[in-house]
Amino acid sequence: MQPSQISAGQIPPGTVVAPELPDVLPEVKPRRGMIGFLRRYPTIAIGAALLLLMLIAAVFAPYLGTVDPTAIATSRRTREPSALYWFGTDMLGRDIYSRVLYGARVSLIVGFSVAILASLGGLLVGLISGFVRVADSLIMRVMDGIMSIPPILLAVALMALTRGSVGNVIVAITIAEIPRVSRLVRGVVLSLREQPYVDAAVAAGTRTPMIILRHILPNTLAPLIVQATYICASAMITEAILSFIGAGTPPITPSWGNIMAEGRALWQVKFYIVLFPAIFLSLTVLAVNLLGDGLRDALDPRMAKAD
Repeated sequence: MQPSQISAGQIPPGTVVAPELPDVLPEVKPRRGMIGFLRRYPTIAIGAALLLLMLIAAVFAPYLGTVDPTAIATSRRTREPSALYWFGTDMLGRDIYSRVLYGARVSLIVGFSVAILASLGGLLVGLISGFVRVADSLIMRVMDGIMSIPPILLAVALMALTRGSVGNVIVAITIAEIPRVSRLVRGVVLSLREQPYVDAAVAAGTRTPMIILRHILPNTLAPLIVQATYICASAMITEAILSFIGAGTPPITPSWGNIMAEGRALWQVKFYIVLFPAIFLSLTVLAVNLLGDGLRDALDPRMAKAD
């Protein structure tokens, strides 16, 4: 029986009638924009949110802090956390809460500065080493020599030659991180310079600097950005270690490493002196690492999640 011959009351028993479909199906719009991007990569959202909170705490430390972080008052030494002193006070009576907020400035400045400087320096060295074959062997042997020294020991040795300051800490950690970035960039360049479009550019007579700028450099940015996030987290940990052992920023500077170093003698009875800066350092490093993991998934097409 044809569908046109079926009318009310004429449907044979046992016949299954499909439900009628609307003439126009509702359009399903793909998730776009920043909201959709953050929903697709929640690690970026979580990491960026934590890092933003730390940035706010660092920028507005003079307004969020309760007292001067360097003000000494022996009458309020080693007071436990309370409504007046949220994180307690240290052995010199300084407010730990205010010192922790100002310590965020030092860690973030060191982390961001080292990430930027090491990325730029490693990018330059990696591009030259990967594309200029004559200089590759010499440059990589120098980088291998630097990488043979553990970063902490190299930073300590460099700091021993200078006086303790935030600027010198940045320089020391940057020198230790450049070889790792340069090897990453060099590996990417070695795989790109054999591509057909690069050979075509060389055959067309394009100059080497223009080939690097047009064809090589854009393809190195994605892995370089991801690597920069890990360098930022590593630099903050290294700065805290240097300050903890007395080879970093001056003791008068409120940094998380200095605060923990000053409280290590009393950590068994006054654990909060070490606890709060350690928590802030851990959360900041976690935020940067989450941001790096999310950017890796977003920028690497092989690891991108399916829509």
